[in-house]
Amino acid sequence: MNKAELVSAISKRAEVPASTVDSVLNGLQEELVEAITRGDKVAVPGLLTVERAQRSARTGRNPQTGESIEIAAAHTAKVTAGSNLKKAAAAVPVQ
Repeated sequence: MNKAELVSAISKRAEVPASTVDSVLNGLQEELVEAITRGDKVAVPGLLTVERAQRSARTGRNPQTGESIEIAAAHTAKVTAGSNLKKAAAAVPVQ
């Protein structure tokens, strides 16, 4: 599902104009980016938690040459599924 499909689905379910849903999703994106930049944790109970995490420096390997390289420490975004997402995923049978 891409963003346009998501906007359409939410618009139908919530019975609000698609432009409103699109504005809300854009606002959510901006808030998440600003919160991660500040180092804040954003939690939507039952759905997900987004926070900034630190990845330690480590030694990696160039797959083309096999040469060892040093990878610098970095920050990354960590997204954790909430209980409702975990239940939904667990309810789908494995094929």
